[in-house]
Amino acid sequence: MKKTLLGMAALILTSLSSAPAAAQHSDIVNTAVGHGSFGTLAKALTAAGLVNTLKGSGPFTVFAPTDEVFAKLPPGTLEVLLKPENKEQLRSILTYHVVPGRVTAADAKKLTSAKTVNGQEIRISFVKGVVSIN
Repeated sequence: MKKTLLGMAALILTSLSSAPAAAQHSDIVNTAVGHGSFGTLAKALTAAGLVNTLKGSGPFTVFAPTDEVFAKLPPGTLEVLLKPENKEQLRSILTYHVVPGRVTAADAKKLTSAKTVNGQEIRISFVKGVVSIN
């Protein structure tokens, strides 16, 4: 499932680097909610108990799946992940999308990999003007 979410996941990184200056200084959660395409992510962050973490001291970069990407998950997957008994699994999936530090779109174009908050490496590539993860 991680690959499904990551397949189209660098949108918040791009939106952060091209957002108005006021939005760039907002935390990741407020930016995601304000963008309008990340409501499911915000709901998942809440269920995973990660809102305060991402509102806290950072900086962090989130390779964020949009609502459209979440909608492509197999039926029932999101509902199962949002259950309290699956909180740790959801946290692991979400923190796989978070890199400590601030990574701009320009920075991402130059990277080949990054270590995520959950300790795993993601591969980053820039092909035909698009940053792709894994």
